[in-house]
Amino acid sequence: MTVQETKLKGSYILQPQIFEDKRGYFIESFNKKTFEDKTGLKVEFVQDNESLSSKGVLRGLHYQRGEYAQAKLVRVIKGKVLDVVVDLRPDSSTYGEHFSIVLSEENKTQFYVPRGFAHGFLVLEDHTIFNYKCDNYYNKQAEGGIIYNDAELNIDWNFPMGDLIISEKDLLLPSLKNAQL
Repeated sequence: MTVQETKLKGSYILQPQIFEDKRGYFIESFNKKTFEDKTGLKVEFVQDNESLSSKGVLRGLHYQRGEYAQAKLVRVIKGKVLDVVVDLRPDSSTYGEHFSIVLSEENKTQFYVPRGFAHGFLVLEDHTIFNYKCDNYYNKQAEGGIIYNDAELNIDWNFPMGDLIISEKDLLLPSLKNAQL
């Protein structure tokens, strides 16, 4: 596995080694020891989540606050997404900055999202299956979010805005300036 830190300290792009032959492929999608050796982070994932979405679905930008904050290891099983994170750590030199990466079944790239980040993704192909590990359990009272089109963040989703499919809940999220962090 190769690991590369992004411009947002603590977030990592992970590329597993792919073994292919006439039968198909094999990857080791997660190995705690390898992950910790390559990142210097200690992780204990406690929950896995998976979603199936159509092209144009935008989920996010979500986060968990306080003691319920979550780090995530995200990947695409089938299809393709534009994955986006925003650094919400008040003491971070990259507070309010975002990073995006395309994750797909072809590139098998994974992305580690540390605690203190908002996370979202835009589905780029129909029938996309998105999977992620969390290091803390979900808590409804601790959930927070930022509107996807926040003017201050200026995220380029590179997709026709009129074709987005967004939940009513996500359409009501506040701007970064008004978010409850």
